[in-house]
Amino acid sequence: MQNLNPAPSDALVVFGITGDLAFKKIFPALENLERRGRLPATVVGVARGGVTREQLLARLRESLTKHGDATDPAAVERLVSKLRMVDGDYREDRTFAALREALGAAARPCHYLAIPPSLFADVATRLGTSGCAAGARVVVEKPLGRDLSSARTINRALHQVFDEGSIFRIDHFLGKEPVQNLVYFRYANSIIEPIWNRNHVESVQITMAERFGVNGRGRLYEELGAIRDVVQNHLLEVLAILAMEPPVGNHAEALRDEKVKVLRAVRAPERRSIVRGQYDAYRAEEGVPPDSDVETYAALRFDVDSWRWAGVPFFVRTGKRLPVTATEVMATFRRPPQLLFDESVPPRANYLRFRLGPDRVAIALGVRVKSAGEAMAGREIELYACNSGADEMTAYERLLGDALRGDATLFARQDSVETAWEIVDRLLARGPQAEPYASGSWGPAAAERMVERYGGWYDPPPNGGQSCE
Repeated sequence: MQNLNPAPSDALVVFGITGDLAFKKIFPALENLERRGRLPATVVGVARGGVTREQLLARLRESLTKHGDATDPAAVERLVSKLRMVDGDYREDRTFAALREALGAAARPCHYLAIPPSLFADVATRLGTSGCAAGARVVVEKPLGRDLSSARTINRALHQVFDEGSIFRIDHFLGKEPVQNLVYFRYANSIIEPIWNRNHVESVQITMAERFGVNGRGRLYEELGAIRDVVQNHLLEVLAILAMEPPVGNHAEALRDEKVKVLRAVRAPERRSIVRGQYDAYRAEEGVPPDSDVETYAALRFDVDSWRWAGVPFFVRTGKRLPVTATEVMATFRRPPQLLFDESVPPRANYLRFRLGPDRVAIALGVRVKSAGEAMAGREIELYACNSGADEMTAYERLLGDALRGDATLFARQDSVETAWEIVDRLLARGPQAEPYASGSWGPAAAERMVERYGGWYDPPPNGGQSCE
C-alpha cells in the first residue's frame, strides 16, 4: 500500500520497555529492524522501578537468547549503542523532561505505549506539555478499552495531543504474514472476484482455536473473556478483510475505508446466534471466582447487510482448551445448480480455505475429480499451496517498522475500533450464559446446532492439512 505520510520517524520511544511484552516480542523486533537497517538512530526505553541501562541491556540480551530468531551479533551491538534509558513515573513531569533530553535533536519521534490503557491519557498529556509530541506519532497497544464508552474516552484523550493521522492503534494479528496474504490473494488474482459473492459462496467460517487455557492469567482474563479478547479486534478484522469491497486506491486510507464500511454493515447476532462456553477447569484457575460467567469460548453468526453478502452467514468461533491451536478461514461454495452424476456429494465439496496460523501461510481449494474406473463418480481433493515462512518478518517487526515509516495500512482507525465495539457491546448485552464444555473438545453442543444446515463446523487439522515440503 502507498504511504501518504512519508517522513520517517527519527527516534523510537518504548514506554514499558521492562515489561513482559517487550521481553517476548519488542526486543526481538528491534533487533530484526536493526538487522534490516530500518531502526532510527535513537531508541529510548522508558520504565519505572529503578532499572538502570546496564540492567536493561542484560534483559535485552536474555530476551534475544530466549525469543530471538537467528540473532545477528553485529546488529545487537548496533542496537545496544542506540539504546538509552529513562527511569521514572509516567505521571511525573520530570520523567518527560528527562525523555526530551534523551531525544536530543530528534524532531519526529515515534512513541510506543506498551503500557496499560489506563495510563494512555496521562502519558499522552505529558508528551504534549513536555514538547515530546511535536512532530511525533504515537502507537498504542491493545486492548483499546473494554467497551465502546472506554474506547471513546481513550480516543478523546489521545486526540487532545495527536491528530488521527499520527495515532497508530496496534493489533499484532494484522501484522501476521498470513493475514496480510488474505488482502493480497483477493486483489492480486482476477479469478477470485467473479465468485466472491452471495451468488457462489454459501457460508464462511472463521475459527481461532487454542489448545492451551488461560495459563495462570485468570484474574486478567476475568476482565476480558474470549469475545473482548479476540473477536472485537482479531476476528472482526479478518471478517472485514474477507467481506470488504475492492479499495479505490493503493493508499492506506482506501483500504481502511472499505473495512469500516463492512463493520457498519454487520448486524450484531441475535441471542439464538450466540453461544458462549467455559472450559471445565476454568473456575479452578487462580483469580477466577467460583461463579464466574466469563466465556473462554464463543461461537457467533454475523450477517453482513451488503449487496455482495446479503444472506451469506459468517460464522466466527474461538476458544481455549480446544483440540488444536490453529486459525483458519473456510469459505464453502454453493453446489452446482444441476446434479448430472448419480452419486452422493458431501455438503462441503467445493471450498476455499486459508490457514492463518500458527505456523504457516496456506491456501487450499477443495474440488471434486473423477475416480478411476467406469463409473462417473468422483472424490474430493485439495489444490494446496503453502509457504513455510523462511525469513518471514514477525508481526511486531512489521508493525513497528510501518509505524516508523508512517504507513497506517495495518493499524486500526478510530471509526473502525468504535464500530467494532458497538457490535460487541450489543452482542454481550444479549448473549446467553456460558455453557460448560470439556477441555480438549470443540466446545458446547449448542455451537454445533448453529451450523447444522451448512454441513457443520470445519475443524482445522493440527498440521494445516498437508505438508509444506
